[in-house]
Amino acid sequence: MLTSAVLAAVLLVAAPSPARAQAGRGAGPGAGQGAVAPVPTARQAAPVDLTGYWVSVVSEDWAWRMFTPPQGDYASVPLNPAGRKVADAWTPAQDGSCKAYGAAALLRMPGRLRITWQDDRTLKIESDAGQQTRLLHFGPAANVMPPSPAAGVRTLQGQTVAAWMTNTLTVSSGADGGAGGDAGTSRSPRQTWASLKAVTTLMQPAWLRRNGVPYSENAVLTEHFDHFVDGAGEGAGEWFTVSTLVEDPTYLNMPFVISSNFRKEPDGSKWSPTPCKAEK
Repeated sequence: MLTSAVLAAVLLVAAPSPARAQAGRGAGPGAGQGAVAPVPTARQAAPVDLTGYWVSVVSEDWAWRMFTPPQGDYASVPLNPAGRKVADAWTPAQDGSCKAYGAAALLRMPGRLRITWQDDRTLKIESDAGQQTRLLHFGPAANVMPPSPAAGVRTLQGQTVAAWMTNTLTVSSGADGGAGGDAGTSRSPRQTWASLKAVTTLMQPAWLRRNGVPYSENAVLTEHFDHFVDGAGEGAGEWFTVSTLVEDPTYLNMPFVISSNFRKEPDGSKWSPTPCKAEK
């Protein structure tokens, strides 16, 4: 499980300015004037490909994720007294409720995801568990800013704004036989690390766990999706890890930080959506 300090680390955004191409200097109208190249869409600018079918690999919190915990089991969730009171009011008759499949907990559910581009600026994440759909909206701004409460109606999946985050690093590769000080240190080529950051607000009150552990309409969900490739062993293949931070001044004493892992599947042959239970 990630710590708050790790997830709170500041990520630098390398937001490229719109590319500018110098127009030709030949004769005729507009000669010698600069021309502005089109700004790439979020889909065109994607540094990694998250599309496809993915299966949840439960490597932590097994008892809380694979099964519905008993009433009053909210260990490791930093609930305040108000949050514990709400959680204690849950009953087994509510098991399976769609409140367990809100944006802040959806990716904790064991099951599968189907990720596609709905359009060039909207990444769509569908879950077979609970049969939910999240839409991640990319805007022109490089920094991800949550929408104001007046921006729309609250829903189970809320409203998500997203942006690609990149950081370029140069790493020392050790002495290269030179003499003295830094003269003997070589540098590897600059490497670019990329992540998808998503911030979700305007969520309806829902649960962090299936046994009614709550988050309120004031909660803010921040996620970082990190894609990587494992080339060896049983875990070989494409993966992504989503690091999740839930901040809720109503029910939490401090941010709730978790991480979830997904492995890519070759196709959708195991995709089997199952709806959740709408509460009356």
